[in-house]
Amino acid sequence: MKKIVLMAALLSVSLFAEFKTVDADTFAKLQAKGYPVIDIRTPGEWKQTGIIKGAHKMMFFTPSGQPDLAGWFFELGHLVKNKKEPILIYCAHANRSKALGEGLEKMGFEHVYELKDGIENGWIKAGKKTVKE
Repeated sequence: MKKIVLMAALLSVSLFAEFKTVDADTFAKLQAKGYPVIDIRTPGEWKQTGIIKGAHKMMFFTPSGQPDLAGWFFELGHLVKNKKEPILIYCAHANRSKALGEGLEKMGFEHVYELKDGIENGWIKAGKKTVKE
């Protein structure tokens, strides 16, 4: 009986969880709805290309490539109150954001969107602007 309940719980998470890769135009439309945008790159990357206006700078991977789980999820808790709220994430080329998005989906976050091809090839090459701070 416990196995059936566990399987049902896992199935329900996977049925309702949604991790999608979206193009720059769709990403911008989702941001316009008020969904939080999170830039998970490093400070050097933020300085080099700028960030999407309104994005929260929340480095997920340390410069050595290790995830900063405790710090990142602490900051995320200030942006979203539950796993049903949409989240928009991006990095430089979508490698890190894809890994993070898939992890968030497995954790039960229901609406995670990542920017296709990242800020450089997905956003900037699409003619979208960034801001430098």
